[in-house]
Amino acid sequence: MKLSHVDSDGKARMVDVSAKAETEREARAFGRVRMSLESYRVVRQGQGPKGDIFTVAKVAGIMGAKRTPDLVPLCHPLPINFVDVIYTFKDEEGVIEIISIVKVKGATGVEMEAMTCAMITALTIYDMCKAIDKSIELGPFYLLEKSGGKSGTFRRP
Repeated sequence: MKLSHVDSDGKARMVDVSAKAETEREARAFGRVRMSLESYRVVRQGQGPKGDIFTVAKVAGIMGAKRTPDLVPLCHPLPINFVDVIYTFKDEEGVIEIISIVKVKGATGVEMEAMTCAMITALTIYDMCKAIDKSIELGPFYLLEKSGGKSGTFRRP
């Protein structure tokens, strides 16, 4: 299997996408935040020691998606058209599930931007809530699906 970010000498490189056609591309990623039920009941109300937890975390995730090439060295800067964060609350488990959605019309995909969005959203929830529970667990994180481009559609089984 050939890795796209490694040249023939085994050295890291940025992929040349200049000849690729621009297509509509979308990626969705998943992330999870787990905490004690006692903490979850407080957090689930949306207000924490630092304010509106879920709005701040969503905005942070959106900002993270837009700043992905500043964080992941070989990612291309992309003109992102859309980013969203959807929360699902698992009240019995003390779990907040995150789905990030990123769209672009470009020559390369937005999988890394969707993953970054989910991770930064989760990190921000941790930051907003660490004053009440330092044992919060983050993860797993993974790509749910991606569409567009030469490789077509991927859906996590």
